Amino acid sequence: MSSQELASLDQRWTAYQDLPELTNHWYWRPGWRADRQFYTWHLTFEQQPELHRLVNDLHQHLAIPGLDLVPLDGLHLTMQGLGFTDEIADVDVRAIVAEARRRCALLPPLELTLGPVDPDAEGVGLLVQPWDRVDRLRATLRAAIGAIWPAVPESSDGFRPHVTIAYSGSPAPTEPIRSQLANLRNRPPARATLNQVSLIALRRDNHTYRWTTVAAAPLNSI
Repeated sequence: MSSQELASLDQRWTAYQDLPELTNHWYWRPGWRADRQFYTWHLTFEQQPELHRLVNDLHQHLAIPGLDLVPLDGLHLTMQGLGFTDEIADVDVRAIVAEARRRCALLPPLELTLGPVDPDAEGVGLLVQPWDRVDRLRATLRAAIGAIWPAVPESSDGFRPHVTIAYSGSPAPTEPIRSQLANLRNRPPARATLNQVSLIALRRDNHTYRWTTVAAAPLNSI
């Protein structure tokens, strides 16, 4: 684990010890509503049995009031947003996808490890390593968007790769969760190899994120 990743993990764990209660993750962010979808590039984790075994194991210990467990088919790593689907022209989507495919084809598949548990006020995630490879892919996606649009949405700063396995569903006390997490921090991480990044239309559905895959940009497997 690099010094950057270790420092983040340690800082967040220390902060969590002083957190009295969770923050409800499911408040409506600006522009969001029940009938609206959002275009965003995500890494998704279908057909990743090692990760699924780890998450199933952790879920057995995190079925705690206040936490909404993320289903296996809802696991994701948020990479780069585009905007609400009702605000972006189809021609722009097609152009961005084509540019992303061209650029992502020059990158190798992502070989990642996920774990240990990494909590915050809005849920429990898994630390993703190494960050530099995910950062490179995100920069590639941003460059693809910037080749089509004069400005790239969202800031390039403050990106922290993580995969959430449980979201906070209410302002519940953290002490019972802290007690469980202390026993789970030494679980060995899971490995995952990802061969593409997906553009999805994301929606919220009963305290879960669901999506329709719009397109995929394969990573070079040669």
